[in-house]
Amino acid sequence: MENNEIKCSMVVVIVNKGFSETLMDVARANGATGGTILSGRGTGGEKAQKFFAMSLQEEKEVVLILVKEEIRADLMRALAREFGLDSPGRGIVFSVPVDEAIGLTFVPFTE
Repeated sequence: MENNEIKCSMVVVIVNKGFSETLMDVARANGATGGTILSGRGTGGEKAQKFFAMSLQEEKEVVLILVKEEIRADLMRALAREFGLDSPGRGIVFSVPVDEAIGLTFVPFTE
């Protein structure tokens, strides 16, 4: 690894709609500098409810947080504690390694 390379991971959190802002507060308190929030809907697990022959699926928010590898595990534990499956947010959290990022400036990651 070159001196200017920084190992990063993307922490992905999927929570019920309405929890992403509070989730980002917890993430920032644990070293994250920001994230990207996407909207979606769940399709697995429990059967979708029916209402007048229409299928109602629970709305979700997907939060993507790029972090230094050294804070990844602690951040994931904090998010799982606050927003895990047993919480009202009913969230799951996982991470994926980031091998390379092009066209981005990681100002907070510079050393």
